[in-house]
Amino acid sequence: MKMLSLKLQEGIFAETEALLTQIKQSRNAYINEALIYYNRLQKRKLLAKQLQEESRLVAQSSLSVLAEMEQMEDDTLPAY
Repeated sequence: MKMLSLKLQEGIFAETEALLTQIKQSRNAYINEALIYYNRLQKRKLLAKQLQEESRLVAQSSLSVLAEMEQMEDDTLPAY
């Protein structure tokens, strides 16, 4: 386990201490739980950003393929 020194803003510290008293949880457990939650949130944000970028890249490619298919269809239709 790693030891950590942490500086908090007074308001955040006071709010946290009040909550810890009400929920009867140790400061250490609370901070560990908060970091687990925040890490998961950040991973989801990064994944969403990656998915958005990859979707944009695929969309461009899909439009090109669609245009080619439409052109092939136009070329093979009989003239009336």
